[in-house]
Amino acid sequence: MTSAGARRSTPALVALIVALAVLAIPAAASAAKPGSLTQLSGKKGCLVDRSKPAGSCGKARALKGPGPFMGSQAIVLSPDGKNVYVASSSSDAIAIFSRDKKTGVLTQALGSAGCIAAKGASGCAIAVGLDEPNSVAISPDGRNVYATSRAGNSVTSFLRNPKNGSLHQLPPVRGGCISGVPIPGCIAGRALVAPDVIVVSPDGTNVYAGSFFGNAVAAFARDTSNGALGQLTGTAGCIAEATEGCTTGIALKSVEGLAISGDGASVYAATALSNAVVELSRNSSTGALAQASDGSGCIVDAALTGCTLGVQLAGANAVAVSPDDGDVYVTSLFSNSVTSFTRSTSTGVLAQKEGTAGCLIYLRAAGCSFGRALRAPEGLAVSPDGKNVYAAAFETGAIAVLDRGKESRSVAQKPGAAGCLAPRSLPGCTRARALKGVSSIALSPDGRYLYSTSFESNAVDVFRRNK
Repeated sequence: MTSAGARRSTPALVALIVALAVLAIPAAASAAKPGSLTQLSGKKGCLVDRSKPAGSCGKARALKGPGPFMGSQAIVLSPDGKNVYVASSSSDAIAIFSRDKKTGVLTQALGSAGCIAAKGASGCAIAVGLDEPNSVAISPDGRNVYATSRAGNSVTSFLRNPKNGSLHQLPPVRGGCISGVPIPGCIAGRALVAPDVIVVSPDGTNVYAGSFFGNAVAAFARDTSNGALGQLTGTAGCIAEATEGCTTGIALKSVEGLAISGDGASVYAATALSNAVVELSRNSSTGALAQASDGSGCIVDAALTGCTLGVQLAGANAVAVSPDDGDVYVTSLFSNSVTSFTRSTSTGVLAQKEGTAGCLIYLRAAGCSFGRALRAPEGLAVSPDGKNVYAAAFETGAIAVLDRGKESRSVAQKPGAAGCLAPRSLPGCTRARALKGVSSIALSPDGRYLYSTSFESNAVDVFRRNK
């Protein structure tokens, strides 16, 4: 070919290459497996406390120690998707982020609108009782945020500004701080000994707090007009293993996880030292909790009178209910497992799924399915569309991606690198940043993004969920 011919063919060749590249873009995008996760690039994909080296991540305030080892629900999104709230135990604070609903990107406001903390540290708004906060929850109407604090033995209540997401603590008379120990500015509460987890009922009329060292679940009435909390009177105010003045329950040692069914009829507790998942029936009129003693009120991994025997529940620490209310999932720290249960929508009673459908475990165990990157699993979440379950593994610094069967509704880990996200040090997973000590995860209301807290990385990570 002459040089002139070569020159004439160059534009056509370039056009062909460009066309092929354009055609390849949607093909590559579609190659992403549905339900898999992709971390946002650069500073958009992770935020680290400003006192720590950020690397390729952005910086934020009040993010020291988010999602501690005791606390598997340290992050929550507002129902309108505009804000993300993080319990940061070492900062004695709740970090507040605004969220772009289209891109998933988080930003933090300057000054007191960006965080609320004990003594107003880091330029945050001032709060009482936020001494090592470890879990957060938000009311269905988006008007209030509630937190548990392990060292403060407290439940704290905040009014949320719907415009910018900022928080203002409710006054003591409205339960702005309820504590199991005397704290100035707090009112007295019962069965609040190192509370570890908190949830709000779907109808917004009750708040429940799991007490790790109190071996109890404390019950509060919520005023839907202003968010005020008051502990239920008498024995209805708490259900515990052996606490005077509380309803007596079983298999409640070290409550670390709580979840409420969508119909509001059942409260489920994961108890770390009872190695159990507990079913508590909820009276929708009074908010009181009750437990059956015929064996249907708890499933344990070792024989216990009044409970049903299950498998791979050692160190049960997080629990989640599927959107259709038909299944319950539990992570267990010492079993390195995710266990699956069928829920009766009429009674709330659980039955562990049979065979390998009932348990997915790190490496191998007889009768269970095989899992990867699941050493010391903590946090747990089910996608709003019910297609996926995600588990955060504290020790491996990984997020496991599980598919939920359409018919069986049992879970199986995605094959290959799509089945987990982890640091470079863990082969076989998709690489992700700032995940050391990952402990809590939450999905956006539309299911398009997943957010996690990492205690040792002092970070919040942002992932796009592929469709």
